[in-house]
Amino acid sequence: MARPKPLADLIDACLGPALAAQGFAASDVIVAWADIVGERLAGFTQPVRIDWPRGAAARDRDLRPEPATLVVRVESAFALEMQHLAPIVIERVNAHYGWRCVGRLVLKQGPVRRSVLPAAPEPVLTEAERLRVADAVVAVDEDALREALERLGQAVVGARR
Repeated sequence: MARPKPLADLIDACLGPALAAQGFAASDVIVAWADIVGERLAGFTQPVRIDWPRGAAARDRDLRPEPATLVVRVESAFALEMQHLAPIVIERVNAHYGWRCVGRLVLKQGPVRRSVLPAAPEPVLTEAERLRVADAVVAVDEDALREALERLGQAVVGARR
């Protein structure tokens, strides 16, 4: 019987041709974008493609190829900050690959797709569990804090099931 394979092992085989058309050798930059540039930058940016210089590899087979241009989609309100952070992003992408493959960053303004996480379901508690949580926070005087602590307690007790 064949052993199950992790989904990560199958991503490059499935997405490889589409990514190669955009200049990506593999899905690693797209999949690891948040790890490469950080959560804050990844929230407002998205790699679009890598433009490799034409004919550079054919001319200089003994030398390293010319660095590519990474095209990144960025939301317009964040474009100026991203422009200032471009050298850091280039450095991080090159560190991810382990060689100087990207030499320039081009910003394209536009909407960035965000993955929307589904809302967590409401915890279902018995009446006894609700009373136990309410008793634990009854000594808190501030209403907003007590309500927040009660919601947290219900989520913790509900998650134990």
